[in-house]
Amino acid sequence: MSETYVKRLSTILLNAITDKDPRVQEQVCGALCTLGESQPAEVLSACEEHLRLHEKLAHPYRTMVLRAMETVVSNHIGELDKDMARAIILLASNEMTKVKELVSDWQQAASSVLVAVGRRFISSVMEELLSKFQPGLLPHPCTVHTLASLSISNVFGMVPFLTSILSTMLPMLGAAKHDSMKVVFCCALQRFSESTLEYLANLDQAPDPTVRKDAFASDIFGAYDILFHQWLQSREAKLRLAVVEALGPMSHLLPSEKLEEQLPKLLPGVLTLYKKHAETVHVSKSLGQILEAAVSVGSRTLDIQLDSLLAALHAQICVPIESSSPLVTSNRKEVLRCFTVLACCSPDRLLAFLLPKLDTSNERTRVGTLQVLRHVINAAAAQMAVKKPFILSSMKLPLLDTNNKCSSEAPSCAPCSGQVKRAVVQVVSAMAHHGYLEQPGGKAMVEYVVQQCALPPEAEPQKPGADSEALAADSVRAISVSTLYLVSTTVDRMGEVLWPYLLEFLVPMRFTGALSPLCRSLVHLAQKRQEAGAHAPLIQYNGNVHLPSPYAITTRLLAVSSNPYVGDGRGAASLRLLSVLHQDIHPALGQRWATAIPLLLEHLEEYSEETLSQKEWEEKLLMFLRDSLAVVSDNTWVCQLTLEMCKQLPNYNGTPLEKNFLYKCVGTTLGAASSKEVVRKHLQELLETARYQEEREREGLACCFGICATSHLDDTLAQLEDFVKSDVLRKSAGIFNIFKDRSESEADKVRSALILCYGHVAARAPCELLLARVEADVFRNMSQCFSTKVLGIKVETKDPALRLSLVQSVCMATQAICSSAHGGSFHLSRKAELVAQMVEFIKAEPPDSLRTPIRKKAMLACTYLVTLEPALEEQVQADLIHSCLHSVMAMLPEPEEGDSHQESLYLDTMQALKDLLTSLLQRNMTPQGLQVMVEHLSPWIKSPRGHERVRALGLSACLLQFFLEHLQISALVPFHNLGLLVGLFSPRCADLWPATRREAVSCVHSLLYLQLGYEGFSRDYRDDVAEQLLSLKDGLAHPDPTILFHTCHSIAQIIAKRLPPDQLISLLLTLFEGLGDPDKNCSRAATVMINCLLKERGSMLQEKVLEIVSVLRSKLQETREEHVLQAAQHSVFVLATHHCAAVVSSLLGSPLPFDSHTCTLWRALALEPGLAAQVLGLLLEKISRDVPFKESRAFLLSSTPDRVATLLPLAATCALHEVASAPASGPAVLELYPQLFAALLLRVSCTMGVQPPRHLQAKERRSASSGLASRSLEPCSSAVDALQAVLVRGGNEDVVQHMELDGGWQLLKTSAGHEEGVTRLASAMAKFAGPRLPLVMKVLFATQSSVYEVQRVTSTAFLAELLSSNVVNDLMLLESLLDNLTARQKDTSARVRRLVLRGLANVASGSPEKVQTHGPQLLTAMISGLDDGDDPHSLVALEAMVGLARLLDLVDTWDLRAVLLHIAVRIRPFFDSERMEFRSASIRLFGHLNKACHGDCEDVFLEQVVGGLAPLLLHLQDPQAPVVTACRFALRMCGPNLECEELAAVFQKHLQEGHGLHFGEFLNTTCKHLMRHFPDLLGRLLSTSLFYFKSSWEDVRAAAPMLTGFLVLHVEAEQLPQVDLEQLLAALQLLLKDPAPEVRAKAAETLGRLVKFA
Repeated sequence: MSETYVKRLSTILLNAITDKDPRVQEQVCGALCTLGESQPAEVLSACEEHLRLHEKLAHPYRTMVLRAMETVVSNHIGELDKDMARAIILLASNEMTKVKELVSDWQQAASSVLVAVGRRFISSVMEELLSKFQPGLLPHPCTVHTLASLSISNVFGMVPFLTSILSTMLPMLGAAKHDSMKVVFCCALQRFSESTLEYLANLDQAPDPTVRKDAFASDIFGAYDILFHQWLQSREAKLRLAVVEALGPMSHLLPSEKLEEQLPKLLPGVLTLYKKHAETVHVSKSLGQILEAAVSVGSRTLDIQLDSLLAALHAQICVPIESSSPLVTSNRKEVLRCFTVLACCSPDRLLAFLLPKLDTSNERTRVGTLQVLRHVINAAAAQMAVKKPFILSSMKLPLLDTNNKCSSEAPSCAPCSGQVKRAVVQVVSAMAHHGYLEQPGGKAMVEYVVQQCALPPEAEPQKPGADSEALAADSVRAISVSTLYLVSTTVDRMGEVLWPYLLEFLVPMRFTGALSPLCRSLVHLAQKRQEAGAHAPLIQYNGNVHLPSPYAITTRLLAVSSNPYVGDGRGAASLRLLSVLHQDIHPALGQRWATAIPLLLEHLEEYSEETLSQKEWEEKLLMFLRDSLAVVSDNTWVCQLTLEMCKQLPNYNGTPLEKNFLYKCVGTTLGAASSKEVVRKHLQELLETARYQEEREREGLACCFGICATSHLDDTLAQLEDFVKSDVLRKSAGIFNIFKDRSESEADKVRSALILCYGHVAARAPCELLLARVEADVFRNMSQCFSTKVLGIKVETKDPALRLSLVQSVCMATQAICSSAHGGSFHLSRKAELVAQMVEFIKAEPPDSLRTPIRKKAMLACTYLVTLEPALEEQVQADLIHSCLHSVMAMLPEPEEGDSHQESLYLDTMQALKDLLTSLLQRNMTPQGLQVMVEHLSPWIKSPRGHERVRALGLSACLLQFFLEHLQISALVPFHNLGLLVGLFSPRCADLWPATRREAVSCVHSLLYLQLGYEGFSRDYRDDVAEQLLSLKDGLAHPDPTILFHTCHSIAQIIAKRLPPDQLISLLLTLFEGLGDPDKNCSRAATVMINCLLKERGSMLQEKVLEIVSVLRSKLQETREEHVLQAAQHSVFVLATHHCAAVVSSLLGSPLPFDSHTCTLWRALALEPGLAAQVLGLLLEKISRDVPFKESRAFLLSSTPDRVATLLPLAATCALHEVASAPASGPAVLELYPQLFAALLLRVSCTMGVQPPRHLQAKERRSASSGLASRSLEPCSSAVDALQAVLVRGGNEDVVQHMELDGGWQLLKTSAGHEEGVTRLASAMAKFAGPRLPLVMKVLFATQSSVYEVQRVTSTAFLAELLSSNVVNDLMLLESLLDNLTARQKDTSARVRRLVLRGLANVASGSPEKVQTHGPQLLTAMISGLDDGDDPHSLVALEAMVGLARLLDLVDTWDLRAVLLHIAVRIRPFFDSERMEFRSASIRLFGHLNKACHGDCEDVFLEQVVGGLAPLLLHLQDPQAPVVTACRFALRMCGPNLECEELAAVFQKHLQEGHGLHFGEFLNTTCKHLMRHFPDLLGRLLSTSLFYFKSSWEDVRAAAPMLTGFLVLHVEAEQLPQVDLEQLLAALQLLLKDPAPEVRAKAAETLGRLVKFA
C-alpha cells in the first residue's frame, strides 16, 4: 500500500510538471523533493519510471524531473541502495545521450544526476560512462563533460581511472571533427590535469599514495601533441581558448625533457594568441602556468625566448583599461604574475628590457613599464635590491618629462600624462619602502612627489565618463599627498632624507598647492626630532643656502594662513608648523605661541569656509603678529622680518587675498619698528612698486598705510604728501617721472590708491592728533588727488574706482571725526563742498539698479557730514533728501535670495538712507520738521509700485520712531498735523503688501505716542490702548480680507479713543479722499475706518452729519464696491423699525438671485434683536405656507416629472440666510432656534434634486454665457447655507466647523449621502448643542406623519443618531426617543425601518448602562430585522447584524441565551455572501456571539463555533480587507470557547489588529494545535476545506489546499482513517487544473504533504 500510495502521489505531481506557469513547475518540483525527504527511494523510482514511460515528454519538463532527482540524490546519497543507484545511473545516462544534438539544460541536468550519484557510487557511474566511452567510437560530448565534472567533484575516486580514460581518449582526439567536440575534449583534459595535480599535491590523504606524475606523462604528452600542433591552429576562437586553457595545467604533467623540447614552440604558439583574442585572461593564466612549469624544471630555453616573452607581456600591460571589467582586471593580475616569475629567474634581462622603455614618447608604454617596475620592486625585492642605483638613474627621465612626450598622440595627451604621473608616484612609494631613496638621486624622487602634491585641482587630468568620486580618490595629487605623508610617518629611515630637505619647498610659489601635506609631514618629522633631542635647534643650516630663513618661513606661513581653508586647510597646517618651529623662529616666542596658536586653531575648527568671517580672522592673525613682535622687542629682528615681507610681496601677485593680508602684515611690522628712516624708506618703496591696476592691491596698500599711521602718523602723512607732490599726478608733457610709461587710466588708479591711503590713515590715526591735521593734510590732499588741473582748468575723472575711493575715504575720515571726543563741536569748512560732491555722485548713479556701493557710501558720508558744523542751508538739505530718495526708492525690488552680495548691498544702502534721514531730522526735531520729511516721502507712500511703498513706509516708521525716542517737550503745545498724518498712514494698514501693512501700524503707533508726549505724558509711559496696536500686527499678516479689515476696524477704534476732537474732521476728510485710492484694499480700509469713527465718535459730528452722509451717498452712486454699499445699511434699518412687514414683502419681491445691494439691505435688518425676530418669524411663515416644489414635465415624452421649486419659499430661504448671516441677528435666532433648525433641515431634505424655477434657470444660463458671476439659486444649497447661518448665529459655530471638516454639508445636499450628512449633523449637535435638543426633538417628533417620505427619513436619521450620544440620557430623553423610533418600525419605507434599527443599536454607544434595562425590546427589534423581507441581501438585515454586534456585549446574559442559537444559525449563510459588507458584518457578529459566551458556552453553540472555524481561517485570505479584519476578530473571540490555551494564544499573537500576518506560518501553527487537541475534527475540517476548493475567490481557493496540507502534516497516524483519501486526491487533482497559477502551486505543495498517508 505504502509503495503504491507514494508512487501515486508522485505520479500526480509528475503529471502536473507540464504546467505552463514556471511557479507551478517549481512548486511541483519542490513537492517531489518534499516527498523525497520522506521516501527517497520511492520518489526516485517514480521519477525514473515516469521518464522511462513518457518518452515523448518535452525536454524542459524532463529537465525539471531530473533536477528534482538530483536534489533527492544529493540529500540522501547515503540511503540509496545499489539497485536504485544503478537504475538512476542508467536513466541519467540514457537521458544525457538520448539525442546527439546538444540541449544544454536537459543534458546538464542528467549529467548533474550522474555526478551526484558518483560521489558515492563512482564505480557504477564509471562503469556506465565507460560503456559509452569505447575505443574507436567517438563518445557523446556530455559523456566526456560528465567525466570532467566527476574528476573535480570526486578527485580521489576519479584519478585512479584517469590512466585508462586517457589511454582510451587519446585515439579519439584524432577522430574528433567538430569544433564543439574538440572543445569538450579540451575542457576534459584541463579538468583531468587539475584533478591530477590536486591528487599529487595531497598524496598523504589519497587512497593510493603510489600514484606518480610519470603515470600520466605519456598520455598527456600525446594529447598535448594533438592539441598544440593541430587544434591550436583552428580558426574557431572558442576552440583556441579551450586549448590554451588546457595547456597550462597539462604543462605541469609533461615529462621534463619533453617540456624543455616543446618550449621553443609552445611559448611562441601561446604568445601568438594574444593577437587573435580580445579577452586574453585565459592566455595569460595559461602562460603563467607554463612559465612556472618551465622554471620548476630549470629550463634553459627561457633565456632564448625571454625577449619575445617580455615584449608580448609588456604589450599586454600597456593596453589601456577602458573599463573596470573583471576579465580585464584579472588579465593584468595574470600578466604581472608572469613578470614576477621572470623577475625571479632573470632580473638583469628584465631590467635591461624595462628601463629603456621609460624614455619613450608613448604614454601607455611608460605607464605600463612603471606599473611592472613597481610590481617587481615589491614582489621580487631580494632580486632587485642590488639594482637600486641602476633603477634610480633610469627613473630620471620620467621625472624630468611626464608631459612633453605626447606629441605623436596629441588627442590622448592629457589623460596619459595623469596616468604616467600616478604611476611614477606609485613607483617612488615602492622605492621608499625598500630603501631606494636613501641612495644618491633619491631627493629628486621626493621633489617629484612634492611637485605632484602642488597640482591645482582644476589641473587634475580626468577621464570622461569616469566616476567622479573614485577619480578624485585616485587622482595624481591625492595619491601624491597620501604617499608623502605615509613615507614621512611610516618609513623610519626616511626621516634623514626628508628633514630638513622638505623645508626648501615652503617658500617657492610653485609649491603652494603642496603646503598642507608639506606642513603635516614637517610637523611630524620635527616632533620626532624634538623627542630625540629636546632643546637642540631643529634647523641646522650649516651653510645650506637652499634652506629658507626664519623670516622667510614666518612670512610665508603667515601669508597663506590668511586664506585658511583652501588647499586642504593649509591655514591650520601652517600654524601648527609655526608652533613646532618656534625655537628656530625666535627663542622668545615659545611660551606666547604655546597659548596663542591653539586659540587660532580652535577658532578655525569652530567655523567653516562658508561661515568664517574673513575680516575677523585677519584681525586675529594681525593681533597674533603684533603680540609676537612685542614679545621679541628687537628692532633688528623686526626690520629683517619687514624686509622679508616686502621681498615676498611680488610673489603673491596671483593671489590678491593673500597679498592684501601681507600688506597689512607689512604695516603692522612697520608700526612696531622704531627707526623712522626704515619706515619712510619702506613706505616709499611700497608706493613705487605697488600694482595700482589691481583693486585688492590698492586696498591692501591703503590698509598698510593706515596701520602704520597708528604709530607713525607724521611720517606716514609726510611720505604721502611727498608722493602727491611728485610728477605722478600732473597731466602735461613729461607727465610722469617714476610712472612716465603709464597711461591716464593708470594715473587715475594711482590717485585712487592715494585717496584710499588718506582715508585709512584718518580712520586709524590717534583721535587727539587727527582733528588738527584732517583739513590741511587729509581733505586737501584728497581733493587734490581727485581733481587735477590741465592748463589751469579743473578736470574731474569719470573713473568709478576713483569716485568710490573718494567716497570711502570721506566716509572714513568724517566717521573718525565724529567718533572723536571733540567731534560734535568741530567746524568743518569744507562741509558744503563735500556734501555737494556726494550729492553729485548720488545723482550720477542709475536710479533703477544697484551695481556699486557708491550711493551707499556717499549717503553714509553725508550722514556724518550732517552732524558736523555748520548747518546745511534749507535748499541744500531739500536737494540732498530728494536726490537720495529718488536714487534709492526707484530701484527695482529687492534682489533674489540667491545673490547674497546684491542682497547685502541693498540692505546696507537702505540702512544708509535711514541713517541719513534720521540725522537730518535730528537737526529740526519739531512737528514742522517731521512734516517736511513726510512730505518728501508722501509721493512714494502713495506710489502704485508696491516695493516703493514698502520702502517709504519703512523709512516713515523709522523717522517717527526716532522722533518719538528723541522727543523733548519744554511746553505743552498741540500736535497740529496729527489728523493729516494718521489719515495718510492708517489706510495703508490694508496695503496689498504685508510689509507695508506692518510698517503702517508702526507709524500710527508712533503718532499716538507722539500725541501723548505733546499732551505731557513721560517718554516711558505705556498707554494700554495704544499698545493694542502692536498685538494687531499678526492680524495684518493674514491674507484673509475679513481678518485684515477686522484688524483695520480695531485700529480705527484705537485711533478714535486717542484722537483729540479737533483732529477728527481732518482725519475723516483725509480718509474720504482715501476712498478713491487706486489700491482697493486701502480704499476698503478707509471705509472700515470711517464707519468705525462714525460709530465711536459720531455724537461729536452733529454739524457735519449732512456733509458726511452726502459724501457716502455720492460714493454709493459712483461705485458698486461692497465696502461703499455698507454706508447705506443704516437707512434701511431705520425704515424697518416702523414698517417691518412691508419692508420684508418688498424685499422678497426683488429679483432672484438677490444682488449685492439687496443682500446688504437684508443684513441691515438684523442690527436690532427685536426687529430681527419679527423678520425671521415672517420668513418662516413664508417658507412653510407653500409647498416646497411642484412636479412638471419639461418635455411631453419625458418618463419622470421634474421637481421645480416654488418661488416664494425659495426667496424666503435666501432672505433668511442673509438675515441670519448678520452678526447682530444672534438673539433673534436664539429665540426661534428650534423652529428655524427643524424647518430648514426638512427644507434641505425636500429640495434635494429640486430645480430652480424655470425663469430663473434661463436667467442663470444667460449669466453663465455672458460670464457674469451670480449667487447660485440651487434650492438645496440655499437651504443648507441658511441652516449654517442659523447654527452660527445661534452660537453653534462648532457644529458648522465640525460638519465642514467632516464633509457633512456636502453629503447633506446629495441623495446618496444625505443620510450620512444628517447623521453627522445630529452627532455634531449632540456634541456641541445638547441643551437645544429637547425643543428640536419635540418639533421633529411631529414629522412622523409627514406625507413626504424623505422628510420622515431625515427626521428618523437625525433622531437615530442622537441615541449614540449620552446627552439624550442626561436630558432624560431616552424613553421618549425609544418609543418614537419603535413606533416607526412599522413604517412602509424600508429606509425608515433600517434607520430605526440603527438608532436602537446606537443605545450601545450613547447609553450602554441602559441596554440591559431595554434588552428584550432591543433584541426583539433586531431579530425582527434579521427576518425583514425575503431579500437575501436586505439592507435591513445587514443593519440588524451590525446592530446586534454592538449590543451583544451589553445585554443581559439570560436575555441573550434565548436567542443565541437562532442568531448563529440565521447569520451563518452570510459568511460566504457575494457582498463584502454582509460577509464582514456576519463574521464580526459571530465573533461577538463568541465573546458574549466566554466561559459559559453551551454544547449546542460550541457546535456552531467548530463549524465556523474552517470558513474563518480561509476567509483570512478574503480579497476584501474588512472581511479579513472581521475574521481576525472572530477567531480571537473563538479561541477561549475552544478550551485550548495554546490555540487561543496563537490567535491572540498572530491576529492582533494592525500587525502583519504570515498566513502560511499562522495556518501551520493553528493546524498543529488543532490536530494535537482536536484530532477528531480532522474529517470535518477537511470536508469544509474541500467545499472551498470551488470558491469564487482565487486567494480563498489557494488557502483551502494549504489548510488541507497543514492538517494532514500535523495529524497523528491513527486519525488518518477519518480522511476520504480518494475524494481528497481527486479534488487536488482538479485543483491542479485550476486557471489560477497560485491555486495550482498550492495544490502541488499539498500533494507533497500527503506523504503522511504513506
